[in-house]
This record gives sequence, C-alpha cells and structure tokens, in this order.
Amino acid sequence: MLINTNVSKDGSVLTIGIQGRFDISSYETFMSAYENMGQSMRTYEVDMRETSYLDSSALGMLLLLRDHAGKNSTIKILNCNDNIRKVLSITNFEKLFDMQ
Repeated sequence: MLINTNVSKDGSVLTIGIQGRFDISSYETFMSAYENMGQSMRTYEVDMRETSYLDSSALGMLLLLRDHAGKNSTIKILNCNDNIRKVLSITNFEKLFDMQ
C-alpha cells in the first residue's frame, strides 16, 4: 500500500491517491495525509485509480475523512474499479460522497 498526496496550486483541493490494498494497514498513513493539511481544503479527492482492494476499515477511514472535512467541504471518490464501486454502492457510500 502506498498513499500519496497532492495539493492544488490554490491550496483548496487535496488529492489522496491510494495504491494497492486500502485496509487497516493504511490507517496511520491515510489519516496523516489529510490531518497534517489542516482544515482549509474545500475539496478532498480520494483517487482509487490504483486501488486493488477495499475493506470495512477503509470505509471507516472514509467516514473519518468526512468528519474531518466538515459540512463546507466536498469529498470526491474518483476512478474506482468495478469491485470497489460495487462495495461503495452496497454500503450506500454513493449517498455520502461524490462518486466519479
């Protein structure tokens, strides 16, 4: 698992890219990816283009990101493969997050 981050030039968008398995072993790295940025982001993007697996702990981490971001921010989940999109759909995460 590898997590990388990118902040937009204007400092309003944080993109978090997840490579490999998104599970409990990702917890500390995922949390520090956005907690160290403060709460000035208007948009958080979780790019799952290279994510191969997602479990219930990853769902919990996405909810923690949502709590951190607050009501004035948008969270987008991008580039999910079919299996991950199915998990997110079954768990109704598509109602909580902007899925693209």
